[in-house]
Amino acid sequence: MLKTLMNRFEQGNRTSSYPKTPIEMPSRYRGVPTIAPEGPDAPADLAKACAEACPQAAFDADKRTIDLGRCCFCGTCERVSKSKLVHFTQSFELSTAKREHLITDGIGAKNGANDDANAGALPDLANHAKQHFKKLFGRSLQLRQISAAGCNACEADLNVLTTPFFDLSRFGIDFVASPRHADAVVVTGPISRNMRTATLTTYEAMPAPKAVIAVGACAISGGPFTGSPEVSEGLESLLPVDLFIPGCPAHPLTNLHALLSFFK
Repeated sequence: MLKTLMNRFEQGNRTSSYPKTPIEMPSRYRGVPTIAPEGPDAPADLAKACAEACPQAAFDADKRTIDLGRCCFCGTCERVSKSKLVHFTQSFELSTAKREHLITDGIGAKNGANDDANAGALPDLANHAKQHFKKLFGRSLQLRQISAAGCNACEADLNVLTTPFFDLSRFGIDFVASPRHADAVVVTGPISRNMRTATLTTYEAMPAPKAVIAVGACAISGGPFTGSPEVSEGLESLLPVDLFIPGCPAHPLTNLHALLSFFK
């Protein structure tokens, strides 16, 4: 026991100071995208090439928008356009309260975002949440997670939040084993036909009021499995979703920012 205490003392505090202190993401991280308007450096032909190359059909060449609910952040559009049309910033503040807000032209402004992210912004979560969930769950939030046929990538990045670095419980947020103890359900994966009943049963077992959170492209839109009769067309087709957290997988900081902005 003494050796354990000594070791802990030598290591010091390893918990991140976020959100009090901003975190700078590595340059290879792909967050909120920016999309250039049509011009000499970003002609219509280049937009069409990006749309044709997109494996998720997330890029709309005519409207010059990206559906972040379908996007897997592979960076193909950025490579095809050599960053002249599409550029992914390091902003991890991707989540929204409405599905349609995930379809972005990457040109708006975002309150509180850093300079790199100001060009590619999504609606602020806090204003919506203040009217609905902050008063209910602001001091304590219990989450029940469902892996509905996921690949375990989104699940792993959610699990990371419970490690000492992120220490999710310091915010009064915990994962629980029973839906009867949960305030919100967090669904990952494309919700296969075999997991549909389990997902709906879990939701029904939760006491009201309750919230529904879709994490990752698979849960939001079906991801790469969209169109298959074996999966849903997104969690919203089964349940009323309150919070959409995009990504493939959603980065731990994207998850943390979404939970803190929406509920705290």
